[in-house]
Amino acid sequence: MPRTAQFAEYGDTDVLKLADTPAPVPGPGQVRIAVRAAGVNPIDWKIVAGFMREQFPLRLPAGTGSDVAGVVDEIGPGVTEFAVGDEVLGASATPSFADYALAEVGNLVGRPANMSWETASSLAGAGGTAYTVLQKLGLSAGDTLLIHGAAGGVGSFATQLAHARDVRVIGTASERNHEYLRSLGATPVTYGDGLLEGVRAVAPQGVDAVLDASGRGEVPMSIELTGDPAKVLSLVAFDAADSGIQLHTDGAGGLLAQALRELSALFAEGALTVNISRTYPLGDVVAALEDSRQGHLSGKIVIRP
Repeated sequence: MPRTAQFAEYGDTDVLKLADTPAPVPGPGQVRIAVRAAGVNPIDWKIVAGFMREQFPLRLPAGTGSDVAGVVDEIGPGVTEFAVGDEVLGASATPSFADYALAEVGNLVGRPANMSWETASSLAGAGGTAYTVLQKLGLSAGDTLLIHGAAGGVGSFATQLAHARDVRVIGTASERNHEYLRSLGATPVTYGDGLLEGVRAVAPQGVDAVLDASGRGEVPMSIELTGDPAKVLSLVAFDAADSGIQLHTDGAGGLLAQALRELSALFAEGALTVNISRTYPLGDVVAALEDSRQGHLSGKIVIRP
């Protein structure tokens, strides 16, 4: 019988257990995917811990995971976009840490022939979010974007998307990630004391926008650099809501398919790199989410059924 990673109570990652579950049946506009890989995002362990229970109310036992790549196994009524046997990637409507998952056809695109399953399963969450926040910041070619946490999941996608649009990127990161950021086309600046001066040294004219994917208290300096709080967007600094900055909590929102098409095209052109830190079998889902919770790995964590 197919397996799904489920939790019957909120708690640490070890509340997740593999359960035998019937294969889900696709409804109108849906397909069933035989999962080949599922990317892990920080929101996954946060859901298990109960941190997101107000935003995402669940009936327990429940599963988690939404980034997915796999083979279409069954199609629902009215589906013409995909056929059984098609290889797809995107976001699932049911937990993706499983052997099978359902997805709305509008949240999927075809898998490029030269893209690994691990990479394909890593685009939707972080890549889709990066695409959408760049749209919200309204950057143009020649602009300068400062990204706090540029070597992280969303940050690395945003760096590459902006670079492909001829936007200059300055990325804050620890020293060990500077060479990685340079390989993505960014100018690195080190976290810590002197960060404001470091940014000013490489961008004396200031910056046009700031994406905060770090949450290390950089909002005041970001506003100072842009001169306008509306040009600062944070994924994490919810305590700065009254400062006038933009806060983003909706992932890719309604732009997911658009984002996936652009990300896939950039990958096919050799203009997008996805760093896979570690791959786990489905039976080691607890270890995968614990690695994500600890946050010590650089790059995406992937689960393979």
